[in-house]
Amino acid sequence: MHYATRLKLLVSALCLSAVTQVSAQQSPAAQAISAQAMRGHMHFLASDLLEGRDTPSRGLDLAAEYIAAQFRSVGLEPVGNEGYFQTADWNVLKKEIRRRPGAAAPASVSETAPETPVIVRNVVGLLRGSDPVLKDTYVLVTAHYDHIGMKSSGDGDRIFNGANDDASGTVSVIELAKAFAGMKERPKRSIVFMTFFGEEKGLVGSRFYGKHPLFAINKTVAGINIEQVGRTDDSEGAQVASVGVTGFDFSEVGAIIKQAGDASGIRVWKHPVNSDRYFGASDNQALADQGIPAHTISVAYGFPDYHGVGDEAHKIDYENMAKVDRAVALAIAQIANRDEAPKWDENNPKAAKYVEAWKQNKAK
Repeated sequence: MHYATRLKLLVSALCLSAVTQVSAQQSPAAQAISAQAMRGHMHFLASDLLEGRDTPSRGLDLAAEYIAAQFRSVGLEPVGNEGYFQTADWNVLKKEIRRRPGAAAPASVSETAPETPVIVRNVVGLLRGSDPVLKDTYVLVTAHYDHIGMKSSGDGDRIFNGANDDASGTVSVIELAKAFAGMKERPKRSIVFMTFFGEEKGLVGSRFYGKHPLFAINKTVAGINIEQVGRTDDSEGAQVASVGVTGFDFSEVGAIIKQAGDASGIRVWKHPVNSDRYFGASDNQALADQGIPAHTISVAYGFPDYHGVGDEAHKIDYENMAKVDRAVALAIAQIANRDEAPKWDENNPKAAKYVEAWKQNKAK
């Protein structure tokens, strides 16, 4: 066997051993993830009461308050400019969207009279790390809590509940926050739990965070974004105990998630087309643009009722979602506890612009 191959296998084995050790150490956190608790959160966030959580809307505001209440209840620190909220004026953001090349203001948002502020909010909570040095570095665990609202008219169901897209990711962030906050010994690095507004309008909330970070970008070591992890009825076939990672081999984060999956009975894989295609389709993109090794995990890339009124809470596989999130918990713990921060793959041409952004931020 070639020396380089032996070395690669040895490193892989050592990494898997490390994840297995983390699995044993962090099992209380992973086991604290409850399918039943996630069902309860889902039935509120994806209820008709929230009217599809459009950006902006009353339903979105209700969701933000609910998420903040969950962060508060488990003891996360509020770190926004208004408690758990990082606020922005939607009217200002609309102008920024309109100025982008080839872009127009979101059609679903009516014009309002000028600096009448329409406030939209990212929801952010911090679990402070335990290491005297590494606590000043950060792992982001994110999802978007908005969806596409309601049909303006018509008979029958008019509400796009967005259970899988992306109440499932939001519920996962809430449950992971509870799991890590309940540990007797916290991870070495700090963990930021955050849900974004406006993903469906073009990653607006995550791009706003990228321009106005609450934590130094050069101190943010990785991001795991969670989207569409509730439905197993993928258009290419059932995905049970299985999760895909976008940009799987763009950075070391993909391998870390896979090792955590191997240790917990979850298949973590690179879809031959969608892994790369969808890297830019969710909120990880806005973070990667800043140089943060950030990826999105999904159980189903395509599923029946995608952006349809049928994406409702009763179609979620809660037991499978809990299993996936337990594997994610191990990956988060591995990143948060190891001394080395994950790196972009400098030999992968698809990661080149992220490597450059990462280098620029490290130099600051």
